[in-house]
Amino acid sequence: MLIIQILVALGIIGLVLVQHGKGADAGAAFGGGASGTVFGSKGSGSFLTRLTAILAAVFFANSLMLAWLVAHPDNADGQSIIPTAVSEPAPTSANPATSVDATAPAVEKKPESNLPK
Repeated sequence: MLIIQILVALGIIGLVLVQHGKGADAGAAFGGGASGTVFGSKGSGSFLTRLTAILAAVFFANSLMLAWLVAHPDNADGQSIIPTAVSEPAPTSANPATSVDATAPAVEKKPESNLPK
């Protein structure tokens, strides 16, 4: 889907760059180079305009489809694909103040300040 989106976007950019603006017809009347294009001064205006509109509609529909796919991933159970961290439950003992976990790092006490009070 993303590759289609990129290709359609590049196609729209190319079609817009190939088309000439409304002011190009006035320049062709005074000897401008716009009348010497591949399709003539007005030859493919409706074809390129129609093709640009079709590609714009495909781009819009593809954008909606990509947004829907991002909002509704394949796993329908609502779980994330990112694994969650497993945490161990806190140790329970009769006196939690005296229970010490042997695997926990020791916490050093900071020395009291030498500043006068």
